[in-house]
Amino acid sequence: MTEPGSHDFAVRGQRTVYSGAILALRVDQVEMPGGRIAEREVVEHHGAVAVVALDDRGRMAMVRQYRHPVGRRLLELPAGLLDGGPAEDPLTAAQRELAEEVDLAADSWQVLTDLVLSPGFTDEALRVYLARSLHALSPAERRDEEADMAVEWVALDDAVARVLAGDIVNATAVAGILAASAAVTGGAALRGTSAAWTDQPTALQSRKADHP
Repeated sequence: MTEPGSHDFAVRGQRTVYSGAILALRVDQVEMPGGRIAEREVVEHHGAVAVVALDDRGRMAMVRQYRHPVGRRLLELPAGLLDGGPAEDPLTAAQRELAEEVDLAADSWQVLTDLVLSPGFTDEALRVYLARSLHALSPAERRDEEADMAVEWVALDDAVARVLAGDIVNATAVAGILAASAAVTGGAALRGTSAAWTDQPTALQSRKADHP
């Protein structure tokens, strides 16, 4: 038995249960401390990006979007998947989502926070950016759920209060709002857009590259 914190959880076998458009489910046989082999189900997912876009009045651009798994509309940050291939740059994707969802561009970009959203069963990870010096773009064409999206401007302090009141529950929005509050009102230092993203998912992109 190894000392706690030193075991190598080696994968001794693997099978794919499902492979779809935005996720895959695989089962890994993982060696536990003491030598037992245990199965661990892993949902492979695209990485994603989200944007806290703050205007010069301290308001953030948010979207109210229908989410079918929970059956209601949630107040969220502009966000989207990194599903453009292995070479897709996260910052470029964030700029695209800001334009497509809220018709905005920004001159100033910083990394706000990185998230692993539910590491007990999925490799899904997300990078949240802080965008400032905003300017409007021509309205984008939207379809499906996004055609029903409403844009709401929310003061940062109000957004924090709504997180704590349970009104804003989307995990990405909660993390982004609280991180933005720490950065803007507390002066916390932020990283540049070229900062390394340790947990950016690659398994699903590699799967799709191998089986286009």
